[in-house]
Formats: sequence, C-alpha cells, structure tokens
Amino acid sequence: QVQLVESGGGLVQAGGSLRLSCAASGSISSINAMGWYRQAPGKERELVAAMSSRDSTYYADSAKGRFTISRDNAKNTLYLQMNSLKPEDTAMYYCAGGTVIFEYDYWGQGTQVTVSS
Repeated sequence: QVQLVESGGGLVQAGGSLRLSCAASGSISSINAMGWYRQAPGKERELVAAMSSRDSTYYADSAKGRFTISRDNAKNTLYLQMNSLKPEDTAMYYCAGGTVIFEYDYWGQGTQVTVSS
C-alpha cells in the first residue's frame, strides 16, 4: 500500500504564492508517475499538473506559466509551486500517484487552498 499526505494549503491573497507538498510512504516503488488535481465546490475534479516517470511535465491551461510541479526522490515528496494565485484557484488540492501517468491508483486526502480577492 501507498500513503500520500498533502500539506501546504492555506489562505492567501490574490497574487500570492503557496507551495504544496505530497509526502509518499509505504510501497513507493510502485509509484512511477504522480500528479496534482483539484476540486472546487460544485465542480468536477480536474487535473492541475502531472509528472511522468521520465520527469516529463504536463499542465492544465489554467496552470501554465504560474504553477510548477517537481519532486524530490530522496525525500519521496512531490511539490506544486503555485504563483500569481487567483480566486478561481480556490479548491481542494489532491495528490495522486501510480504506475501510469493519468491512471492513478493512490490518492491523498487533500489540502485546501483558498485565494481571497
């Protein structure tokens, strides 16, 4: 089994920055690809950013130029640096991991990001 625990969410003013972290533990050898998703109230969950086993990165149009996904393999941690935050970025952010990118087997509990105008 794999456990994913997100942290770093909070309340920030528009234009501010946050860095989310996702710490992985357990059978992490089964994780090759990871990603960040978000879900706002009343909306479907959507992809924010993803990273493949070869460190290729993918971003939603809404995240391009503002968010950066990265990982530290030595710490088994995935990050999402979010800059120039907007009120529409307000959502619960979830970390996901699995063998194949976009087909994730494991999910964290989420961390709330709230951007005030």
